[in-house]
Amino acid sequence: MKALLFFILFLLTSVAFAQEDFLAKRYFEDGDYEKAVVFYEKLVEKDPRRTDYKEGLIACYQQLERYEEAEKFLLNTLALGKPYPTFNIELGYNYTLQDNSEKAAEYYDKAIAVIDENPNYGYGIGFRFQKYALLDYALKAYSRAMELNPKLDYNYQMARIYGEQGTIDKMYSSYLTLIREKKASMSNVLRNFDDFISEDAEAENNIKLKTILLQNAQKDPDVLWNQLLSWLFVQQKQYGSAFRQEKAIYKRMNGATIQRLENLGDLTLEGNAIDVAQDIFQYIIANANDEVTKLNAQLNSIDIELLNADEKTVNEVQKRFEELIEIYGYKNQTLQLQIAYANFLTFKKNMPQPAVAILKNSLELPINARGTAYIKMTLGDILVFDKKFNEALIYFSQIQKKLKNDVLGQNARYKVAQTSFYKGDFDWALTQLKVLRSSTSQLIANDAMQLSLLISDNSLEDSTQTALRKYARADLLAYQNKTKEAIAELNGILIDHKGEKIEDDALLKQGELLEEIKDYAAAELNYRKIIEFYGAGILADDAHFQLGELYRTILNAPEKAKAQYEKIIYNYQDSYYFPQARQYFRKLRGDSIN
Repeated sequence: MKALLFFILFLLTSVAFAQEDFLAKRYFEDGDYEKAVVFYEKLVEKDPRRTDYKEGLIACYQQLERYEEAEKFLLNTLALGKPYPTFNIELGYNYTLQDNSEKAAEYYDKAIAVIDENPNYGYGIGFRFQKYALLDYALKAYSRAMELNPKLDYNYQMARIYGEQGTIDKMYSSYLTLIREKKASMSNVLRNFDDFISEDAEAENNIKLKTILLQNAQKDPDVLWNQLLSWLFVQQKQYGSAFRQEKAIYKRMNGATIQRLENLGDLTLEGNAIDVAQDIFQYIIANANDEVTKLNAQLNSIDIELLNADEKTVNEVQKRFEELIEIYGYKNQTLQLQIAYANFLTFKKNMPQPAVAILKNSLELPINARGTAYIKMTLGDILVFDKKFNEALIYFSQIQKKLKNDVLGQNARYKVAQTSFYKGDFDWALTQLKVLRSSTSQLIANDAMQLSLLISDNSLEDSTQTALRKYARADLLAYQNKTKEAIAELNGILIDHKGEKIEDDALLKQGELLEEIKDYAAAELNYRKIIEFYGAGILADDAHFQLGELYRTILNAPEKAKAQYEKIIYNYQDSYYFPQARQYFRKLRGDSIN
């Protein structure tokens, strides 16, 4: 019976103790230090060995500016046996808060002196100095500990401190030492470099890193320096220089894969350095041993040739495709060739029938479910181009059912909605779009939302949906690469349905198509009309973003672009474009972007 009573008493005491611990932390986090200090005093009294309770109590005293009580408590703590050395720092910091720098330095030095007795205290002491932004003392603690015990390594902590102090050269050197000695991964170090490197090759920090890397490369012929230089050149968008480094890496590394060059080619293409990207893919074609890698490079090279291609170039590309088909044939390992060729025949040559035949033959190959889905998706796209909507819907629906919870399946469902829209079956399109508005893919969800609103908003005022049907025709013409015809159809909407709900949709779509034919002044006017006349509408953020992109990427007007992105940041925080607008705005302002 006594044992049971003892157990119950112990249990109640433990629960009360845990509750006091919880309340102390909660009040402290909420900034209610008057209440927190009461609980911390009780906790310290009940368990004086708990360092975290003591530190909580000290912090409360300091927040309440009860410095004398904090000093008395700390002096008593330090007088008891062998206290943890960071209490010297706490007492020193308590004097710092009272502007008594001389007394503070005395206790900071005492903390450093403890390291001479036991270097293993170096990390705890250095970290506590960092907590209070006493960076010189933190460096002294880390370096002293490593000096006394060479097995200790605090170079990573020291590198971060150098960065915080602005001694960038030392920071770079420390991080590079860590990589060279394999004490830190390159990816972690480069994430830290991101805070200091910008796109401007002439920026001071960029020049410093380049100088240090070149100096190291001269002393030590390790490909590490080529890899880091390549990374730096990519950040500076100097893709040609990065390509030279990557070629050196490929030649010097035994058994090296060509994947780094593939990645650089993709980045260069995204960065719109078309000529350099073409050189990279040609180099891969000439050097790759793997046939799939070589084929992918050839297809990328063809995509570059087709940018702004005239009829002569298109015909030459067709010959290249025929040669590739002759070389690789129809195999499940080269589905990307068959899909690319089918798309080329349809969207560049306006020859959907042979494209359909190629893909239907490909479906006979022994391929997995995803491979089949990719072929059927392309087949559906081509059938939509050829206005064979019902057959296209069959293929999209098959993908949707087979890969129901996959992004590919969700994309197929969107294509069902889009095809139904082209067909004029707006109710069925809406049914599909409602499901997709909660898609795991933000892009699909956003596209679904836009099309859903287009249909529903333009069905309320006009029960015959006349303007909506015209818009669907224009959208299909744009899909078929009949850009001028699509612009003319949209112009008809803007004349015949002026002032109706669909006007801003037509202006936005027409603006995008005007950009395609390089009529940038007309596109700019369309976007400005949306902002002026439909500034409170759902497409205002789209117009601001499109206008910002036009200024940034085409018209070379960074200040005008920045103004458009700023509008999105301050007025459309829930916009799909908000993250991109913020990123571009900060870049144009000259901020360092991680």
